[in-house]
Amino acid sequence: MDGKVIGTGPYRATKLWNETIKLFRGGMQLKRHWAHFRYYDCSFTGSEAVEYLHQLLQRNYNFGPEVTRHQTLQLLRKFLKAHVIEDIKGRHGTEDFEDNGRLYRFPTSSPLKSFPTRPVLRDCSDLPRLIRWDDYEELPQRENVAPLKSSVMTSDLWNKRHSVAIGDVNECKLIRRKEITPKQVDHIWKSMTVAHLQRVLGLQSLDGVLNLTHVNGKHIVHNVFSVNKTGIVVLENKAEDMPYWVVSAMKCLANWPNGSDSKQPVYPGFERDVLRTVADYFQRLKEPLLTFHLYEVFVNILSLLHEQQVATEALQLSCLLLPPASRRRLQLLMRLMARVCQNPHLPPLNDAIATRTLMVQTFSHCVLGSVDEMDLDELLATKLVVFMMEHHNTIFQAPPKLRCQVEEHLSHLKRVQIKYAGSDTDFSTSPAFCKQISRVESDGQTVVGIQTPLQALLEGLIADRELPAKDKRKRLKQFQRSYPEVYRSRFPTEESKAAVVPEKTPRLKPHLMFFNLKKPFQPFQRSWSFRA
Repeated sequence: MDGKVIGTGPYRATKLWNETIKLFRGGMQLKRHWAHFRYYDCSFTGSEAVEYLHQLLQRNYNFGPEVTRHQTLQLLRKFLKAHVIEDIKGRHGTEDFEDNGRLYRFPTSSPLKSFPTRPVLRDCSDLPRLIRWDDYEELPQRENVAPLKSSVMTSDLWNKRHSVAIGDVNECKLIRRKEITPKQVDHIWKSMTVAHLQRVLGLQSLDGVLNLTHVNGKHIVHNVFSVNKTGIVVLENKAEDMPYWVVSAMKCLANWPNGSDSKQPVYPGFERDVLRTVADYFQRLKEPLLTFHLYEVFVNILSLLHEQQVATEALQLSCLLLPPASRRRLQLLMRLMARVCQNPHLPPLNDAIATRTLMVQTFSHCVLGSVDEMDLDELLATKLVVFMMEHHNTIFQAPPKLRCQVEEHLSHLKRVQIKYAGSDTDFSTSPAFCKQISRVESDGQTVVGIQTPLQALLEGLIADRELPAKDKRKRLKQFQRSYPEVYRSRFPTEESKAAVVPEKTPRLKPHLMFFNLKKPFQPFQRSWSFRA
């Protein structure tokens, strides 16, 4: 169970529950115990079970050293209720597990849970579709200004610039996409954030993990840009913020002994009362700060905590999906917990529990929880809260990679492009993603992509009847020097060239005008007269 546990939230929780039971049953030492003047073989006491399971959970990566003995006791009570264990008389369910010498045993029936049915995987098209450069429009002409005449680049001008005549170039005009609305910007942020989160989690689909109807693009944009100098979200509606007395109590505890108020009471135990005030507010919230809708997402992140960088990026993306009010409360709470645990001047907040353990145990349920109580909720929440508390400064930053990608995409949509007449393209069939290919394939596609228009231009030059034969031969030679591969594919032999290109008429030198040395001498049939 030290390995990575994958799957959707319910599947992962069930697997973790079953594996914990297997380890407990396989490692718990069973002995003969005496009770009421008789002995019971293959049994164990409540205290022995708590001691062994507590050590097992603390050594296990999925839970860690933050697990308390009290949490172990609560888990054993769930074991008894679920008939994972029973008392020595076979009773379970209605009985309460005790951390004492009472005797328990394992039942003969299997206590493992059946796995929930996994949702049918849908392809990635279910992700919000990105707005692409599909919907374009021509740039409007300015009023009272005569439209500019489209410039046509002739073959002569092309020859001057490129040393090769390739024929007339079609007219072109500038086009751009329609104005992007704030709603479309929100949609782009939602689409790219969710897609990025899916890749980081390593999931083929977000089915059973995240309901996209509960993701609000406006919340993402607000969490990225509406922050103060310290990176904490600023709310537009102040009524959604925490009450003033809660914020004041959190500042007092976080900055102890230099609180924000100058008139602080100095009676013993004041700091404990302040903590109870803060804890009472968070424990009365209607739902956890990570919300019920995102429970499965954060449960999946638990399997990534051994990879700090990956887990941090996943938490950065997931926390962007929170409503701004929840994100603000969570960020302030994590900062408070970290400062309290690191403050050497703060008196002990509990006589029996260390400050760090107390803070985690007090606020875990306020951070992560499900609508229906899960068997390992408390232990999973503890693990996640400890990680978030230790890395809160990084977690509540907008991922720079995502921000750069969104800005590049928005810049591309606003960019003016060139459209050639007769080159309309059906963008609706364009792929929404790119597939990586090999270097050889890339070079091959590059050569084909270049040769195709050059071949067309070469054919146009050959078919130009208005061009004098002398100029045509000259420009064909220039084309041959510039693009030998294209030229060779069109004229593999001299005969193929002679079939379409007029041969140059040979001019005889003066001393050969009357004789052809390659043939026997034959007198001319025509008579000539010479002057003396």
